[in-house]
Formats: sequence, C-alpha cells, structure tokens
Amino acid sequence: MVTTPAPTAAKSPAPPTRSVLLDPAFLRLWAGTTASGLATWALPFVLGLAVLHRDLGAAGLGLVLAARTAGFLAAVTVGGVLADRHSRRAVVLWSALAAAAAAPLLAAGLGRSLVLMTFAAALAGAGQGACRPAFQALTADTVEPGRRQQANAAMTMAVRGSTLAGPTLTALLAAFLDVRTLLLGIGALWLVAALAPGKGGVVAAATEAGPGAEASAQQGSAEADVATEKTTRKTAEATSESVTGPSPRAGFRAEFLEGIREARRHPWFLAGLAALVAVIALGYSATSVALPLISRDRYGTEWVLAAAMTAYTVGALGGALVIARLRPRSQGWAAFAGLGAYGVAPLSLMLPVHPAVVVAAYAVAGIGIELFNVPWITATQREVAPDKLARVSSLDFLVSYGLAPIGLALIAPAIDHFGVTPVLAACAAACFLVPAAAALVPTARHFAGTAPTEARTDRLAG
Repeated sequence: MVTTPAPTAAKSPAPPTRSVLLDPAFLRLWAGTTASGLATWALPFVLGLAVLHRDLGAAGLGLVLAARTAGFLAAVTVGGVLADRHSRRAVVLWSALAAAAAAPLLAAGLGRSLVLMTFAAALAGAGQGACRPAFQALTADTVEPGRRQQANAAMTMAVRGSTLAGPTLTALLAAFLDVRTLLLGIGALWLVAALAPGKGGVVAAATEAGPGAEASAQQGSAEADVATEKTTRKTAEATSESVTGPSPRAGFRAEFLEGIREARRHPWFLAGLAALVAVIALGYSATSVALPLISRDRYGTEWVLAAAMTAYTVGALGGALVIARLRPRSQGWAAFAGLGAYGVAPLSLMLPVHPAVVVAAYAVAGIGIELFNVPWITATQREVAPDKLARVSSLDFLVSYGLAPIGLALIAPAIDHFGVTPVLAACAAACFLVPAAAALVPTARHFAGTAPTEARTDRLAG
C-alpha cells in the first residue's frame, strides 16, 4: 500500500559557511600553534649548530635532547589534567611561558654549564608537552563542530610547514646571528605562542547566533548529547551540594584515570591509537634508521635522504589540503587506509628501485598520514566528553610520542642482527596489517558510536 508522505516544513537554504581562516579567534590560535611549532623544530637545529661551533659536545647534545623528551612526556599528562580542570587558555599561557623562560637559560648555559642546559631543555620540553593537549582542546572551544575538520587541517599544515620552515629559517639566520641569539629568538617564538591565542568559548556564542549555528549543531549532534548529559550531571551535583556542601575535587591520579575510562568508552579511539603506535614505533622508526643507510650504501648520495624527507613533509601538506574539504562516507575506514599507506615507505627501501620511486613513496606516506590525523583529531573533539577532551588527547601524545624512542632504540639492533631487508619487510607488514585490523573494530567505520546524522537520515528516507 502506498501512503502519502507527510508534508515537511520548507527549509530555508543554509547560508554559506564562512571559511575558518577568516575567523579572527581561530587565526590567533593558529598563530600561536605555528609559533610553537617553529620553536619546537628550530631548537634541535640550533643545538646542532652549537655542536658545529664547539660550544656543545655530541654527548651533551644527546643529553640535552633526551632531557627535552623526558620533560615533554612528564608534562603532557599533567597538562591534559590541568586543561580539563582549569582554563585551557591559561594552561597554554603558562606552559608556553615556561618554554620561553627556558631559552635564556639555554643561552646562559651554552659553553659554560651542561647541567643548566639539561635543566633548561627539560623545562622547554615540559612547556611543549603541557601545551599540546591544551591547544587541541582549545581548538574545540574556539571552532564550532562544522568547521573543525578544516581548522584541524590548518593546524596540521602549520605543524608540517614548521618542519620545513624552522630549520630553513634558522640556517638563514645563522649566517648573521650567533647561537645564543638564535636561542633567544626561540624564546620569543614561545612568547608569541603564549600571548597570541584568545580565550576560546566562541562556540557557545556562535550557537546563539542564528541559522549558521543550526547547521553546525546538526553536524555536532554527538556533542549536543554530551552537553545535555553534562548539564544533567551538573544539575544533580548542584542539588547534592546544596544539601551536603561542595564535594572535594578529585586528585590528579583520579582525574587522569577518569580520562582513561573516557578513552575506553570509544573503541575506535583505542583501535586508532594502537594502529598509530604500530606505524610510528615500527614503520617510522625503521625508515628513520634505514633511509640514511640505504641513501649512502645503495645510491651513494645524501640527495635521496634529503629528497625523501622533504617529499614526506610536502605530501603531508598536500594531504592536509585534501582532507580540509574531503568528507568520506566511511570516515574511519578512509583514515585507516591513509595510515596504512605509510607501509609503502619501508617497502620502497626494500627493493632496488630508482631513487624517484623512494621519493614518491615518501610523498604517498606523507599524504596518507594526514588523511588519518585530521579526521582522527576531529572525531576526538566531537565524540569525547568536552570536560575530558584534554586528558584523552594527552593519552594520544603520551603513547605515540612515548613509544617512538623505544622503537628507534630497538630497530638499529634488529637491523644489525637480522639485516635491513627482513626488518623493513616486517615493519611494512605491520603498517599495512595493523590499521586494517583496527578498521574492523566496532565503531571504527565512522570514528563514532553511531553512523553520522546524514547517513541515518538517508536510511530513514529510503
């Protein structure tokens, strides 16, 4: 029997969405992120110049860089808890100021005190680590859901651009400035990172602004559910407090464990984290060790090493441009396919191919990594409870950055024992197979607990 469909209210056409790049609040946040990225990537290069000028020894360089990594890993979880407990803008401010304060200490210790430089490097790493989850959560506070993928693509372009521009600009400035002045310049970049971002909270104002907010609200339905749950919880807590008085704040450990429990509520997040760790700790580590060896031994030139690394960064920039506008139906599956594409990099190093093939493989790997990163970050901002977002983001940084040095430490002995080709083959297989297995996890297809609103509407209409 054919039934007449119920009349639907006429829908006014949605106004064109203004580019996030025209939003002053986001541009301030983007400027701060770019400055922090430039400072982060310039520091190892400047310290390398100090070795060339004999102001720092090779062993001292290793110690200082290790201290920076240790500071990052120690502070990233603390920063996640603080950014959920207090103002995210304040966490960005104070963590970036700490990194800025480390720069003159590094300059003072250069050639005089390795102990002071080690302490300063740990302080710089701590500032960098504490601000990373806060920056990511502040993006969600600043940009409404419908424009977050574009915003995250712009953020990752800033990071990738910094990997190219940071060392290049530093090399140019080194022709005119000494190492101590360059270190002070890095401190100035951290001051920009501290002062440029605004307070966030623009999303709430946009929600009251009119029709544009309605379209954003439809795309961010998951966040609306979380907000409703949060409001209900706060109402219950307020009622309880009116009778029993305010409850004491949970301790740091309890709040961190609460972030872990929130992460476990999202199987797609855990699967993506496992796949990311496999690619970074195995694929990226293997290629980092093997590429210089193969560039020297097989091709007899350093050009392949430089060209491949540049192609990777350029490919990542291209991938970010693509994903800023691309909206795959099965977002999670497309992202895992992009992550798995990193396997072509170790695969190209296994075979006696023309150097151009190696360079092209690295470009493909760069494109793929951003086809994963941007939707992954956007989904985390959309699906995770807003008051736990920074803690969940800190888990991402802690696990992926924390296991990368372990992979680097193990790959070199493995290559010495088994040979470069078997190790590369195993790492390429892991890059292909682990993301493929992660894509089979429930909720991984859409990086969401339920299918997107558009897909559900299509099925109901059919």
